[in-house]
This record gives sequence, structure tokens and C-alpha cells, in this order.
Amino acid sequence: VQLVESGGGLVQAGGSLRLSCAASGSIFRIDVMGWYRRAPGKERELVATHTTDDSTIYADSVKGRFTIARDNAKNTVYLQMNSLKPEDTAVYYCNAVYFAPWRNYWGQGTQVTVSS
Repeated sequence: VQLVESGGGLVQAGGSLRLSCAASGSIFRIDVMGWYRRAPGKERELVATHTTDDSTIYADSVKGRFTIARDNAKNTVYLQMNSLKPEDTAVYYCNAVYFAPWRNYWGQGTQVTVSS
């Protein structure tokens, strides 16, 4: 599976962006799709995940502001980011995980910069 992110950019605090992650093949059987981010000088952290049973998990720092959505027909996962804050500035990575057998895939990342 190849994952290609898009939609990053520069936005003012309080603004919105929608990230897209397009997969090279069907995402229907991917067990977990998610978004992670790495801010300058920090380790990569989980932002949001979406499983095949429509369960979602969000980092506390983005709850109520970010929404992950999965469109199996378009083989795409989205991250809608609202009320952006400067601390959301990071490279955002798309991730896909198969449980059996275990396989883990990453996209190349897309930069999100939030100015104050």
C-alpha cells in the first residue's frame, strides 16, 4: 500500500485545513487508518485513528477540533482540522495497519504550519 498525503499548508490560528490520504489500493480491509504528527524537536505522536468498525480515537489535544473520516469508495482518509492552534504545527503522516499478518505503512508526510 502506498499512501500519499495532501492538503497541508500555512494557515492562521483559528483557521481550518483538510488533509487527505490517498491509498494506492483498496482501504476496505485495512484494519486501522490514522494520522500522526511530528512537531519540531518532538517525537511523532498519534492524532487520530479510524478502524473498520468505525471506532475512532483522538489525542486529547485535538478532541473537539479534528475529525477523521474514511471513504472506502475513494480509498481515502481525511483529517478535518478546525480551530487550528500554533501548537498544531507539525508534519502530519498518514498510517495504515493490517493486523494479520501485521503490516504497517506510512505516507511521506505533509507540512501544516499555523501562524499566531
